[in-house]
Amino acid sequence: MMKHMLVAGLLACACLGQAQKDSVAMQYAATITKADLQKHLKIIASDEFEGRETGELGQKKAAKYIADYFRSLEIPPSIDRGYYQVYPLKKESSLESKLMVGDQTFNFVDDFFFWLGFSGGDYSSDQIVFVGYGIDHENYSDYNALKNQDLTGKVVMLLDGDPYDSDGNSLITGKSKMSDWGNDWRKKREVAQSKGAKAVMIVKPNYKAQVGRVKYFLENPGLTLDYPEKRGDAVIPAAFIAPEVADAVFAAGKFKSLEKIKKTIKKKGKSVTREMDVTVNLKVVRDAEEVKAENVLAFIEGTDPELKEEVVVITAHYDHVGVNKEGEVFNGADDDGSGTVTALELAEAFQKAKKEGNGTRRSILIMTVSGEEKGLLGSEWYSEFPIYPLENTVANLNIDMIGRTDKDHEDPNYIYLIGSDKLSTELHAISEEANSVYTGLELDYTYNHPDDPNRFYYRSDHYNFARKGIPVIFYFSGVHEDYHKPGDDEEKIMYDKMVTIGHLIFHTAWQLANQDKRIEVDVENEFTD
Repeated sequence: MMKHMLVAGLLACACLGQAQKDSVAMQYAATITKADLQKHLKIIASDEFEGRETGELGQKKAAKYIADYFRSLEIPPSIDRGYYQVYPLKKESSLESKLMVGDQTFNFVDDFFFWLGFSGGDYSSDQIVFVGYGIDHENYSDYNALKNQDLTGKVVMLLDGDPYDSDGNSLITGKSKMSDWGNDWRKKREVAQSKGAKAVMIVKPNYKAQVGRVKYFLENPGLTLDYPEKRGDAVIPAAFIAPEVADAVFAAGKFKSLEKIKKTIKKKGKSVTREMDVTVNLKVVRDAEEVKAENVLAFIEGTDPELKEEVVVITAHYDHVGVNKEGEVFNGADDDGSGTVTALELAEAFQKAKKEGNGTRRSILIMTVSGEEKGLLGSEWYSEFPIYPLENTVANLNIDMIGRTDKDHEDPNYIYLIGSDKLSTELHAISEEANSVYTGLELDYTYNHPDDPNRFYYRSDHYNFARKGIPVIFYFSGVHEDYHKPGDDEEKIMYDKMVTIGHLIFHTAWQLANQDKRIEVDVENEFTD
C-alpha cells in the first residue's frame, strides 16, 4: 500500500511541474456556490421530507425533488423517459424473535440481535458447542481443540474478537493488532457453517454499548434486495448475544463463567472448548412486505464520438433513517444531504458546460442513490443491473458526509479520501494534482489504511463499484456527535467547506472525463484477478 502511495505521489509531483489552471474548468466549478447548496439542503433536510427513509414517503418526495431539478437543468431523461431506476425490496421486521436457552427466554434487542440475510424459522438443537473464539488458523485453532468433533445440526457459541495473551498480543498476529478473524465475524460463521453448524451465537463483550449504536435499525424494519440472483448460497443465522445470555448457557451446561473462560485462554494461551447438553431455540420471526425504491440518475452525454461511451460516475445517497418512535425526524443534513446537494450542483456545472459548447469528452453520470442506510442497496442494484455498462465505467467518485468536522480536526479545510489508490495509482495522482492546483485542502488518508478498524472503505456506495474492479474515491469528513441522531440539522452545515470539496470533485471528474487516455487499473487487490 505505502509503495503504491509513494508511486502515486511521485506521479502527482511530476505532473504538478507542468500543471496550469484550466480557466474553462474553473468557470464551471464556480457555479457550485454556498447559496445554491444551502437552497437545496434547506429543502432536502427539512421535516417535510420525513428523514428520507428508503421505501417511505419522505424518500419518494426527495426522489421527486431531485428528478425535477435534473429536468429543470434540461438534462434529457434516459430511463424509460424518466430519471428513476426502480428496484424491488423486501421489508422485514424481526422484533418478535426470541431466543430460548433451557427454560429461560431472551428478547430481541434487549438480549440478542441479528441482521437480515437468512431465512426465518426455528433453529433448535439439544446441544450447544462452545468453540472459544471460533478461529481456525495455523497459529491458533479452536477447532483443533475440539478434535474434529462433528458439529452437524448443533448450535455453536463463540467469542467475538481475538484471543490475547497476558502481554496484550493477539494469539493470531503475535502483535497488539487484531487479526482478520477478530475483525470479521462472517469469517467465523463461514467456518462454523462448513463444519455443519445449524446456527452461531456470537458473544459481544460490550453488548449494551454496541446494541445502543444500532438500536434504531433493529427496532425498525430492515430492507433487503429482492431478486433471485441475489439469493446466492444460503447462510446460517448469526445471533449476537449479551454476556448474560452466554453465562446462562454456561450455567445450564454446568461450566465455568464467561470471564473465567477468557482468563484461562489469556493465561494459558490456548483454546477452551466445551460441548453442553443444553436445549436452545432461536426463533427468527420475519414479518415481511414488498416495497420499491428509486435511484435518481442524470446522464450528461460526452462530446467525443470515440470516448462518449465511457462514463465517469458521481454518486451520493439521498436516503437517511427516517423518524423514530417518539416522532423525532432524523433530517440527515450531513448524512448524506451534504453529498446529495453537492451532486446536484455538480450536475448543474457539467450540464452548463455541455449547453455552452464545453461539454466533457466522456459522459458524466450523476447518480443519487437510496438504500445506503439499509446496506448500500441502491448502489448494489445498479452494480448488478447497470444502466450504462460497467466495463465502460472509468471511475466512481462517491460523496458521503462532507458538511461537518470530526473531533480530530480543528481546521475545517480537510477531507478524508478513501480508496483513491486501491485500484489505480493514476486516479490518486489526478486527485492529488486537482487539490494542489485548485483547492488546497488537507487530504487525510487515515481511513484509507488497510487496517482501519472502522472499515469505511466497505461502508458507502463506492464499494459496490470497487468490488467490480472500478477505481473509486470516497469523499468523507468523518463522524461527529450528531451522526444518526436527530441533531444532524441544516443549520450546523459548513457550506464554505462543502463548496471547496465540491470544486475538488469537479476538477477531478473534469480531468477524468477529458484526458486522452482512460485511467488504468494497475493495483492488485481483493477485487482484481
